[in-house]
Amino acid sequence: MTASSASPGGAAAGAGERADTLALVGRIARLLTTGLRPERTLEAVADLLRTALPARRAAFWLLDPRTRLYRPIPAAGSSLASLGSLDELPPLPPHTLRFPLRDDGARFGLLEVELAPDAVPAADRPPAEVLGVVVDVLGPFLSSVELSEDLAYEVALQSREIDAQRRFTENVIDCLPVGLYVVDREYRILLWNRKRETGTQGLRREDVVGRPVFEVLTRQAPEELRAGFDEVFESGRVAQQELEVPGADGPRFYRLSKIPMRDAEGHISHVITIGEDVTEYHAIQSRILQSEKLAAVGQLAAGVMHEINNPLATISACVAALETRLGDHSPEADAVRREYYEMVDKEVQRCTRIVDGLLDFSRPKGKAKGPVALNAIAEDALFLLKHHHRYKQMTVVTELAPALPAAHGNAEQLIQVLLALMLNALDALDAGGQLTVRTRGGRARGHEVVCEIEDTGAGIPRAEQSKIFEPFYTTKAPGRGTGLGLSICYGIVEDHHGRIEVDSQPGRGSLFRIILPADSGRAAAVQGEG
Repeated sequence: MTASSASPGGAAAGAGERADTLALVGRIARLLTTGLRPERTLEAVADLLRTALPARRAAFWLLDPRTRLYRPIPAAGSSLASLGSLDELPPLPPHTLRFPLRDDGARFGLLEVELAPDAVPAADRPPAEVLGVVVDVLGPFLSSVELSEDLAYEVALQSREIDAQRRFTENVIDCLPVGLYVVDREYRILLWNRKRETGTQGLRREDVVGRPVFEVLTRQAPEELRAGFDEVFESGRVAQQELEVPGADGPRFYRLSKIPMRDAEGHISHVITIGEDVTEYHAIQSRILQSEKLAAVGQLAAGVMHEINNPLATISACVAALETRLGDHSPEADAVRREYYEMVDKEVQRCTRIVDGLLDFSRPKGKAKGPVALNAIAEDALFLLKHHHRYKQMTVVTELAPALPAAHGNAEQLIQVLLALMLNALDALDAGGQLTVRTRGGRARGHEVVCEIEDTGAGIPRAEQSKIFEPFYTTKAPGRGTGLGLSICYGIVEDHHGRIEVDSQPGRGSLFRIILPADSGRAAAVQGEG
C-alpha cells in the first residue's frame, strides 16, 4: 500500500519535473533564436538558469582551438579563471556541477553551475538531469559560435595578409624608376604610381584615379591616345613609341610601352603604360655614334699603315739587294735586277689594292672570287716572306698536299691573310724556331680545303685566345702591333664563307687554321706550282 500510495505522488512529481524541464528548454530555445550577439545570449541563458535552478552562478567556457586554453563566455570569475589547458581541470569546488559541451563527440567547452549550499537538491531530484538536457540544446549553438569565431579569425587574418600584400605591391610599384599607370576599357585611370606624381606633369594620384585618361594627359591628342590603347586592346601585343617633349633645358625623350593585362579568362581587361625618360640614353647614343665614327677613321688609318708595312718591307729588301748589284753589269746581275724590279712593281700594285680595299672598309664590296690554287697562294706568300730580314733566322717547313681541290676565293685577299699570319709567326720566333706551312683537305673531303700556319714560338695564353680577333687587341709589345691584322684576316675569311681557328699553348707555339670552301665549279684538282 505504501508503495502503491507513494507511486501516484512520485509519478506526479516526475511529470512536474519533466514539465519544468521542457519549459526551461523551450525558454532557452527561444533565447537562441532572438538574433542577439552570442555573448548577450549566453548571459541571458545564465540568468535563466540562476532563476530556474537553486544556483548562485552559471558560466560558460569555450576551448580556444589555437591556444588549447579555456576562455569564459561571457567573462566571469569561476574556478576555471586560471585554467591552463584542456587537461588541467581543477577539482570541483563544493556544491558545483560541471557539464562538458560536445560536438560530434569532441569536447569544445564547459557549462559550470554553482548551487546554493542550503538548496542542494535531494537525490531523487538532481538538477543534473535538467542541466544535461540544457547542455544538449546549447551544444550545437555554442559549436556554431565557436565555428563563427574561428571563421571570423581566419577571415581577419587573411584580410590582414591581403592588405599587407597590397601595400607591398603598391610600394614596389611606387619605387619603380619609371612612370606607370593603368587604364581599363573605359579609358579610366585605375592606378597612378609615385613616379607619375613627381614627373614633369606632377599630378597627384588622388586627382587622377577614376578620371578618363584624356582629361589627364593633354600632351597627346585624345584621338591619338585612344588609337594607341585600342591597338593594344585589339591586338594583345606590346606597343612602344618615343615622344619628344620640349623643355626649358632642351627637349626630353620618353619611351612609352603599352602592355596588355589579361584577366583569369585570358581577356584583355586593362592596359599598363610605362613611361621611361630616355633623354640620357639618347645623349649617350649620340656620343657612341660619334666615337664609332672617330674609331672607324682611326681603324682605317691604322689598317692602311699596318697592311702596307708588309709590301713596303719587301720593297725595302729589294732596294737593298739592288744596291749591292749597282756596279755589276753581267747578264746574271741584269736577270736578278729584273726579278727585283718585277717584285717591286708587284708590291706597289699590291699597296694600291690594299688602300682601295681599306677605303671601302665602311662599305665593303664583294671581291671577285673563283677557283684558286691554295698551294700556289701559300708559295706566293712564302716567296714574299723570304725577303724579310728575319727569314733566315728560322726554319721553314712546307707540307703542301698534292692533288688539293681548288678553293673558292680571291687570290690577292688570301695572300694578304697568309702573309699576315706568317709575319705574326715571325714576330713570335724572335729567337729562332720553326715555321710550318701546311695544306690539306678538310673534314668534309672534296668540299673544304685547309691551310695551317704553325710556329714554335711563345704561344698565346688561353684567356686571350678568345680576344685576338677583336679590333685593336694585340699581345705584342707596345709599338709592334696595332691589333688590326687578325681582325682584318678574320673579316676576309668570313667574307669567303670560311672560318679561322687557333690552337695555342703557352711555351709550345701556335697554329692558325684557315678552312675555306672548295670551288664547286671545278672537279679536277688544281696543283700548286713547284
